[in-house]
Amino acid sequence: MLKPIYLDHHATTPVDPRVLRAMLPYFSEYFGNPGSTHYYGWEAQAAIDQARQAIAGAINGTPAEIIFTSGATEANNLAIKGVAEANLAKGRHIITVQTEHQAVLDPCSYLQSLGFEVTYLPVDHLGELDLQQLQAAIRADTILVSVMAANNEIGTLMPLAKIGQICSQAGVIFHSDAAQAIGKIPLDVQAMQIDLLGITGHKLYGPKGIGALYVRRRIAIAPQLHGGGQERGMRAGTLYPPQIVGLAKAIELAMAEMEQEQLRIRQLRDQLWQGLENLPAIQLNGSLEQRLAGNLNCSFGQIFPNKLMSGLRQTVALSSGSACSSGKASHVLRALGRSPSLAQASLRFGIGRFNTEAEIAQVIGAVRASVLDSQNV
Repeated sequence: MLKPIYLDHHATTPVDPRVLRAMLPYFSEYFGNPGSTHYYGWEAQAAIDQARQAIAGAINGTPAEIIFTSGATEANNLAIKGVAEANLAKGRHIITVQTEHQAVLDPCSYLQSLGFEVTYLPVDHLGELDLQQLQAAIRADTILVSVMAANNEIGTLMPLAKIGQICSQAGVIFHSDAAQAIGKIPLDVQAMQIDLLGITGHKLYGPKGIGALYVRRRIAIAPQLHGGGQERGMRAGTLYPPQIVGLAKAIELAMAEMEQEQLRIRQLRDQLWQGLENLPAIQLNGSLEQRLAGNLNCSFGQIFPNKLMSGLRQTVALSSGSACSSGKASHVLRALGRSPSLAQASLRFGIGRFNTEAEIAQVIGAVRASVLDSQNV
């Protein structure tokens, strides 16, 4: 049986063979604990130092500002809860956006249970943020603004530089979840005035279970894991060289190939949309311009969602929303004004590095057939 075509790259990506080759020696040949003060530890530590430098260079930070984590979820938790605990004397007000990933929304909800106040800013019908609303929401006791770089469901790109300027002028810490953005759009923490930036490896052809948090030097955060004092005391735990090397290699490749790769992927996305846009009762979710190159999210009216998905399973692997919220009506699409039924009758296409024009043509045919069949019931 042939595997379905994979178009769920927002959920996870396959490990690039070049990344795997870079990782393999660190499982057996260079196996030392980087905390050990002997030859084997020094070998491992040298690889980590090199990786830290590569990751910092990709976002215009410094190696000392890169804190390794288990992924973007931990990075975002460390940023949000760490800032909250370290800034209790200044205030207990946080600002975020209704369309954030649960890795941001859930820590904010947790802090609310402890007495913090959180403002959840709305978005417009394209998923874009009103910067005047953001500016008006900042108060004297605001300690943090958290706005993701690129939305994981509809691909909307946020104006990070403008948000960073607003936060900097107000003296408020700016955090951004860049899990979907790293390696796909340029990120410059200096030019964008970003204080905290969360990334992960498995969204850009690196391994799962590894990520990082950029922490600007002047920013104080309280650690959420205590133990051996690793990572400048911000994140305890033995560092895992194979994963860290894999994360750095994935970012290096993505940065080197970004312009060419994103152009090719955008062309595939446009091919897909052109093949679907004349379907009856179809609605594009988000802006076609201000979005990730590989993202297409559509709602289909007058259909049975379960029938639509079941009709596609043998041909294409995709989702109706975030992999972390499977089976629920998307809170992102609801924030855009979609009804619960329409939000559930949506498909998120995530096009990636190894997809081809022939695959997109096959997907177009399968989606058209499944949609028309579902609408005729």
